[in-house]
Amino acid sequence: MPSYIPPFGVRTIIGCVGMLLAVHVAGFNEHVTENGLADILGAMHISHDDGTWLITIYEAFNIAAMAFTPWFYMTFSIYRFSIFMTALMALLAIPAPFMPDVTSLCVLRAFQGMAAGCLPPVLMTVMLKYLPPEIRVFGIGGYAMSATFGPNLGLPLEAFWFEHVGWHWLYWEIIPLAALAVAMIAYGLPRDPLHMERFEKFNWFGLMVGLPAICSLVIVLYQGDRLDWFRSATITHLAFWGGAAFVVFLINEAFHPSPYFKIQYWRSRNIQASLISLVGILAICGLLSELPATYLEEIRGYRPIQTAPVALVVALPQLIMLPLIAAICNSRRVDCRYVLAGGMACLAAAAWFGTWLTPDWVRDNFYVIQILQVFGQPMTVIPTLMLATLALGPADGPFISGMVNMLKGLANAVAFAIFAAVTRRREQYHSVMLLDHHGANGTTLQGLGDPIQQQLAGTSPDAGHVAHNALEVFHTYVHEQSVVLGLADIYFGLIWVCLGYAVLNVLLPRRVYPPRAPAATAPAH
Repeated sequence: MPSYIPPFGVRTIIGCVGMLLAVHVAGFNEHVTENGLADILGAMHISHDDGTWLITIYEAFNIAAMAFTPWFYMTFSIYRFSIFMTALMALLAIPAPFMPDVTSLCVLRAFQGMAAGCLPPVLMTVMLKYLPPEIRVFGIGGYAMSATFGPNLGLPLEAFWFEHVGWHWLYWEIIPLAALAVAMIAYGLPRDPLHMERFEKFNWFGLMVGLPAICSLVIVLYQGDRLDWFRSATITHLAFWGGAAFVVFLINEAFHPSPYFKIQYWRSRNIQASLISLVGILAICGLLSELPATYLEEIRGYRPIQTAPVALVVALPQLIMLPLIAAICNSRRVDCRYVLAGGMACLAAAAWFGTWLTPDWVRDNFYVIQILQVFGQPMTVIPTLMLATLALGPADGPFISGMVNMLKGLANAVAFAIFAAVTRRREQYHSVMLLDHHGANGTTLQGLGDPIQQQLAGTSPDAGHVAHNALEVFHTYVHEQSVVLGLADIYFGLIWVCLGYAVLNVLLPRRVYPPRAPAATAPAH
């Protein structure tokens, strides 16, 4: 039997806002603990290498859960499933600061990541199912907040909780908001019946193969650079067996009578363009957010509370920009493909400004780049989601929501892997080149003396000690320059990626129109 769709009113709005809040709580739980990892590791006496697994395990189960969520909420009902997962995520945060070792904390974070990953697909379905056609694009804009507003707010929240309340609240900050979200969902969403008969055709093989496959591939992306990619037996085995299992999973999904998502959607030009663009756009947004934070932390030594204004410049205007872009895209006279292309141009301009990066930059120099992202992020994310969802019918919603959200999670993993790999390699390249030039041309200016050693000459009567300190200062300058040049290289590459996506989305997808209620037919006389 079809589920009940209530008349649109205040109660429905409260339920939808509660679901939106639950997804933001899940995002805060992810980004606050990720940005505050160094503080958490120091407070819990965990090494850096062990601490990287806290993020990896959480993200692996978070992304894997997104692929399988639609089947379960169609079985247990959106109402019950969303309340249970939101409550579970909050309850698991209570013992997190008191875990006795890394292994137990990783197990807890795995279950918490799974619960948090179940919520974004539910939000997409709620917005598409319960909102009237005339404002459905605004629901897509609300869902887009989880990709633009939430991630940029993670760093300021981490700074606030750690500096002013205490490191325990990096875990506990989700509890009061989750309780409010559960209350709003319980009041506003309809109580659909259970459909336990769906277990008769449950896709057991797909779950048993797909879950470890997705987890393995995510672990490869997050741990690959730290373990030196395929020079590591762990990464090699995870990539080979995880990739093979994922291929088997896709074949199973193509022929199973009760799939988790339909591979056949990829035959549509709009689905191809929008899903490929979604991964790329979210990866670009993630990189553009990570670059200023990395520079300010490594070169300027900023704490999160000092970097927070840079992130807030992007986060807070999204509360205005997202509804504004949704209103523009909701007009049938506006082609969302050109809005998307304009957004990519804004991101390309932001990346172009980033190529001017020097070691003399401070926090204020990044504001122009961040302001361009204020316009570029919603102008790209909302049209991409429109292209992915509005070309399908209501019955296709659960199948496309799992696919979209899994790729949305993979985009963050891809951005992390690209940033780690490219930054390390470009930094090493520039470091080698700078030292090579110094070795080749260092004797040319010997007559002018060593300015570093001249400044340090009065700090110690021991000439050997002064020479050692001068060498350390010199290598510090080389490190700063190589990091800055590596980050500028990433900015330069992003320019061409953004322009390529702008052209792709103008040419490949077909135009979609914002939905409208069917016109009432005149009565027959």
